[in-house]
Amino acid sequence: MARSSASRDRSPVFTQQAERAHAAALRSIARIVEDSVEPQAPQLAQAGIAGLLSAGSVLCVTGAGVSTDSGIPDYRGPAGSLHRHRPMTYQEFKYDAAARHRYWARSFVGWRHMGAAQPNPAHQFLAAWQQRGLLSGLVTQNVDGLHAAAGSEPVIALHGNLDQVTCLTCGETEDRRALDLRIEEANPGYAEAAMVAAENVNPDGDVTLDQSWVDAFTLIGCLACGADTLKPDVVYFGENVPEERKAAVRQLVDDSSALLVVGSSMAVMSGFSIALAMHRAGRPIAVINGGPSRADAKADHRWRTRITPALQALDEVLRGPPPRPPRSSRRWTSSPSGPGVISSEPAAEQSR
Repeated sequence: MARSSASRDRSPVFTQQAERAHAAALRSIARIVEDSVEPQAPQLAQAGIAGLLSAGSVLCVTGAGVSTDSGIPDYRGPAGSLHRHRPMTYQEFKYDAAARHRYWARSFVGWRHMGAAQPNPAHQFLAAWQQRGLLSGLVTQNVDGLHAAAGSEPVIALHGNLDQVTCLTCGETEDRRALDLRIEEANPGYAEAAMVAAENVNPDGDVTLDQSWVDAFTLIGCLACGADTLKPDVVYFGENVPEERKAAVRQLVDDSSALLVVGSSMAVMSGFSIALAMHRAGRPIAVINGGPSRADAKADHRWRTRITPALQALDEVLRGPPPRPPRSSRRWTSSPSGPGVISSEPAAEQSR
């Protein structure tokens, strides 16, 4: 059932605890990650990261920068969504009916873009490394499900996945595609018409819509209890990562000899805490990112570059040079061969 417009227009009533959590969430959203140390020369960073991966047992933590080549924007990059859009907080989902209504109107339209996104080569390189045993595990801060779609197994989705929806009143969960069909029944033709006016698909699955489109949207309720307190089953700002996921990450940290951060500024503590734990354990850390990362100051190797070309260059190094032709069987014509040298050309390409 839909809430009345009068209900949607009331200001949220936060408890004191929720107000403090909401304020902390806003501070986390607004955090600006600035350069703390200089990036390394591309060739040096690439060689160091390749060495870590060659040794195996590397825990990989990914962020939004891995999915930008799939058409999903990041948060804090030069064209990141935070320059034009503030994501919802958990407290707004729980207490603010107007904010929930606005989110679902926007998300109903944006889901078509998110649901159609496909893994890009960055996801595929990481899946292949995992299958070859170079990675001890993969933890993603993304909620798009693209690592699993690329074949990574197992994946710890630290912040959950947009393909499930939960009710904050009764705890019932529902498949997002099933919810989408129910919303379509309540809003026939809405998504197609609103898409024309929509702007800026955001990483949390919604778009920017004029308020008139929001007002025209009918919000449906939970299948079990009828409440409209629905939220994607992902960890939003102001919400805690479930304890079982934290425990799984701690086990990976214990079992890994190094950390590779790919496409993340590590702005939120749930991700950054992994780098802190690895640093305290005295294990090497490498960062591949298009901009500064909070993990940079803890990192032994820092490669400031685009994600997909960097992973491609690393994959070429890890696979090694093509095999040499066999030596002649006539010993008197053979000559000693010098040691193989890995070409630095891919790294040079990255610095352009």
